[in-house]
Amino acid sequence: MNKHSQAGRRYLRRFYPTMTAYVVALIGANWAINAWHPSGAALVALAILPALPIIAVIGVMGLYLVEETDEYVRQRAVTAMMVGLAVMLSIATAWGFLEEGGVLPHVPAYWAFIVWCAAWGLAQCVRGLVERFTRDAA
Repeated sequence: MNKHSQAGRRYLRRFYPTMTAYVVALIGANWAINAWHPSGAALVALAILPALPIIAVIGVMGLYLVEETDEYVRQRAVTAMMVGLAVMLSIATAWGFLEEGGVLPHVPAYWAFIVWCAAWGLAQCVRGLVERFTRDAA
């Protein structure tokens, strides 16, 4: 992501408030569930609340890709996202079979997004380092 482009600045203006909403929703929902022990529709509403900002963040990421005018920067972001997706799907698939076989414990599905983000970020870092070292060597 190019934080100096208009698309990058818009991305950050959307991303930070959305992630702040996620933190507030996560803490608030966990507190409310533990304090009030709701059931039925109230429990469903509180349990889904932290997912809504995460879904919005996925939309923010998509908007960035649509709005970024630098094709090279956009291609780098998409490639890193695809690497993250490949890592996440590979881990989820292998984990699922190991879980089914009783080898590994169940992990909540929301970890898929966390793994994807971590792999995406790592892919961007590796790509940046490779470009830096190949540029310096040339």
